[in-house]
Amino acid sequence: MAAKTKKLKKAQIGMIGLAVMGENLALNIARNGFPIAVFNRDTTKVDKFLARAESFQDSDKVIGTYSLQEFVNSLERPRKIILLVKAGAPVDAVLEQLKPLLKKGDIVIDGGNSFFRDTQRREKDLKAAGIRYIGSGVSGGESGALWGPSLMPGGEESAYNEIKPIWEAIAAKVDDGPCVTYIGKDGAGHFVKMVHNGIEYGDMQLIAESYDILRRALGIEAKELSKIFKKWNDGILDSFLIEITYKIFSVNDPETGKALVDLVLDKAGQKGTGKWTSQVALELGVVIPTINAAVDSRILSSMKDERVAASAEIKGPRIKYEGDKNALINAVRDALYASKICSYAQGMNLIRAQAAVEGWDLNMGEISRIWKGGCIIRAQFLDKIKQAYQRRPDLPNLLLDPDFKAWVLKAQPRWRQAVTTAQSLGIAIPAMSASLAYFDSYRTANLPQNLTQAQRDFFGSHTYERTDKPELGFVHTEWEELAK
Repeated sequence: MAAKTKKLKKAQIGMIGLAVMGENLALNIARNGFPIAVFNRDTTKVDKFLARAESFQDSDKVIGTYSLQEFVNSLERPRKIILLVKAGAPVDAVLEQLKPLLKKGDIVIDGGNSFFRDTQRREKDLKAAGIRYIGSGVSGGESGALWGPSLMPGGEESAYNEIKPIWEAIAAKVDDGPCVTYIGKDGAGHFVKMVHNGIEYGDMQLIAESYDILRRALGIEAKELSKIFKKWNDGILDSFLIEITYKIFSVNDPETGKALVDLVLDKAGQKGTGKWTSQVALELGVVIPTINAAVDSRILSSMKDERVAASAEIKGPRIKYEGDKNALINAVRDALYASKICSYAQGMNLIRAQAAVEGWDLNMGEISRIWKGGCIIRAQFLDKIKQAYQRRPDLPNLLLDPDFKAWVLKAQPRWRQAVTTAQSLGIAIPAMSASLAYFDSYRTANLPQNLTQAQRDFFGSHTYERTDKPELGFVHTEWEELAK
C-alpha cells in the first residue's frame, strides 16, 4: 500500500511502535508542530493511527508508512527515529532490521523501559557504525504521553541537542520549565527512569498500607476514605498518586452499587523495573528497604490461593482499635509522608551511587525538577527535594537536609504510633515499617553488627577492626580458645 503522505514529503522525526504509548507520543509530537512518520509491524495499526490523527486534526503532520524502508525514506537527514516497542529482545530485533537502512549521524531513540545495561550495549554497538543512540525514559502513562510526559534522555549529548526542541515542546511544563533535561551519557537516562519506577513502587505500596490501616483498624469504607485522601491531597501529600487514589475510592460499580475498589482482586502485577532496581541496589550495596518491600509485596500478593489457605489456619490478633479515630488518621498521614521521604532518599542515593560507578555527571536537583510534572510520581514535595540539592549538591541523604530533618523529627511520634498500632493489630505494613527501620538504623551511631562481625570472625576467620585500636587494622581472634 502506498504511503499516505498528505501534503508532507519528509518528516522531522519517526515513530516505530504504535501501541498506546507510541500512538499518544506521536500525536503529542504532531500537535506540537513537528511532522512525524509512523510505522508498525502490524500495518493495520498504521491505518488506525491515521484515522485517530484525523480526529485530533493532526493528520497534516503525519506520514503513515507500511515498510521499514519506506519509513526510513520518509525522514529528513539526519534521521531521528523513536522506538516504542517492548523492552528486551524486540528492541534488538528492530535495531537489527533498522541498522542496515541507516546512515552515519542518524539518531535512534529508545523510549521504552529498557534495562540500562542493554542501552549501554546498544549505544556502543551503534556508535561503531556511526549511528547515535539515546535511551530516553518516558513517564506519565497514556495521558502523559499524549499531553506531556516527564522525559529522561541519556546518551550522546550532541544527539540529544538535536532532538531537544522536540523533547522540550512535548514534555510536561511546570513553574520552572519543561520536565526534561539531559541526564548523562550512555544508559543514564534509562537508569534514572528505572529508579523512578522503583520509587513509584514504594509510593504505591506506602499508600496501600495507609489505606489498609484505615480500613482494617478503623473500619473506614471507601466513601469516607475518598474524603480523607482528598484532604491529604490538599496538603503536604499533594501528588498524582494520592489524587487518583481518592478518585478510585469515589467510584461505585454500576452493577452492584458497591465500591469498585472492594471488588478488585488483590493481585498486583509488575513489569520488571522495580525488580531491576532491587537487583542493582544489591549489586552496589545500596540500602533501599522501602522499595524492596514494595517489590516483595507485589510478589506476595500474587500468591492469592496460598494466602487464602493460610488465613484459615494461621490466626493473628483480633483487630480492634480502641484509640482516638482522628488521631490515628493524622498519624497515618504523617507516617505516609515520613516513609515517603525515606523511600525517595533511598532512590536518590541509588542514582548517586551508580553515577559514581559509571562516571555520570548527574544533577540531582534537575532530576527532581523534571519529576515535578508529567510523571507518575509527580508531587508537590519534589520541589523540596530540588531545593535540598540546590542547597547542597553533595547531600549524602535527604534525611540530613535541614527542612526534611526538621519535619521528620517533629512527625516522629505519630509515625511510630501508626507503625506500632498496625503491628499490634497484625496489619502488614512492610514498606512503612522498613522506612522506619531505615530511619532508626541511619540515625544510630552504634549498630549491633559488631556482634555479626565477631560471629564471622569466630566461624570463618573473617577478621574485624577494633574500636579502641584502629591503628591495628584488621585482626583475628581465636574466640574458642578465649571463651569461658
